[in-house]
Amino acid sequence: MNFIGEPTEDQLAIKDAVERTCAQFTDEYWHDIDVSGEWPEEFTKAMADGGWLGVAMPESVGGAGLGLTEASIVMHTVARSGAGFSGASAIHLNIFGPKPLEIFGSDEQRNVHLPKIISGEQKMCFAVTEPNSGLDTSNLESRAVKVDGGYMLSGRKIWTTGAQRADKILIIARTTPKEDVAKPYLGLSLFYTDFDKVKAGAKPIPKMGRKAVECNMLYFDDYFIPQEDLIGEEGQGFKYLLHGLNPERVLFAVEAIGLGQAALAKATQYARERTVFGRPIGQNQGIAHPLAKCWAELEAAELMSYKAASKFDQKLDCGAEANAAKYLGAEAGFKACETAVLAHGGMGYAREYHVERYMREAMIARIAPVSREMILNYIAERVLELPKSY
Repeated sequence: MNFIGEPTEDQLAIKDAVERTCAQFTDEYWHDIDVSGEWPEEFTKAMADGGWLGVAMPESVGGAGLGLTEASIVMHTVARSGAGFSGASAIHLNIFGPKPLEIFGSDEQRNVHLPKIISGEQKMCFAVTEPNSGLDTSNLESRAVKVDGGYMLSGRKIWTTGAQRADKILIIARTTPKEDVAKPYLGLSLFYTDFDKVKAGAKPIPKMGRKAVECNMLYFDDYFIPQEDLIGEEGQGFKYLLHGLNPERVLFAVEAIGLGQAALAKATQYARERTVFGRPIGQNQGIAHPLAKCWAELEAAELMSYKAASKFDQKLDCGAEANAAKYLGAEAGFKACETAVLAHGGMGYAREYHVERYMREAMIARIAPVSREMILNYIAERVLELPKSY
């Protein structure tokens, strides 16, 4: 075994540099955008200017050429700074979202678009999920019908993040009817194309947390996509998406863990300073033990996350570890946020202490991009070799 979970000097340098960038954005900054719902433009610009949006992109297109481990360090550090998912989700898509374009796109697509994504010039969104299919991607209903010069897209997408500011969209749609393909996941195609909100509707969805980074319902009705915007081969879009599933799970895991660690830091500080009945509340085991348990669970989840990232970077099978990391990270992150609210007592419900915002945001990783139950299904079937249950 060669995985010990200790960062290299270069990885520590990445962490320190990201911490310095994040330090410019205080708790009050994240509180204010959570109230106003305004996109954190100053933060995303600072991260783009630092080159962090291209941490996992090739050097040939302006990226750093690093791996999932380094990308995880960046996203973990962002969430742990107190930015939580308001900060992490604002740049999450840039980190591994363009991978299908990098790996399966044409030279022209890569060279034209990736440098602009890395610099922040292009603002992209990613549309996969649909109202009637949920996690069942093979049953997508959006259709892209072949016409002269390209495709005509019709259908709906849901939970598309950042569509209000996006000028580009990475979108999957069915190009061959399901009844005409051997397996239902065939016949889906992936496109990277202009996103014109005049011709395509984008309606924000009111939601529990992370107000500044909106999610949308999208509507397409005979929306033209040029032929040159098809990524790779027609009908192979589902296969292209699969390449990014494990990295996405790892990034969600470390973001949830970072958020939980931010909440734990707030709670322990409060427990040291808050005095009731003549003693700090942290002296009471009823407060101390839950916080200690959260620390242990977060540390364990973090180790699993970096084990998964390390295996991915070594081109080893990491499906079990990536799924376990996402499950453990989401659960530990949420538990830490809940415990932080409870440790604050009534003040945990007050906005000024920030932990209520953390708790609202912590629900995201328990639901997206895949539910806890589907992760447990994966582990039961692929690791424990139990019969498929659905």
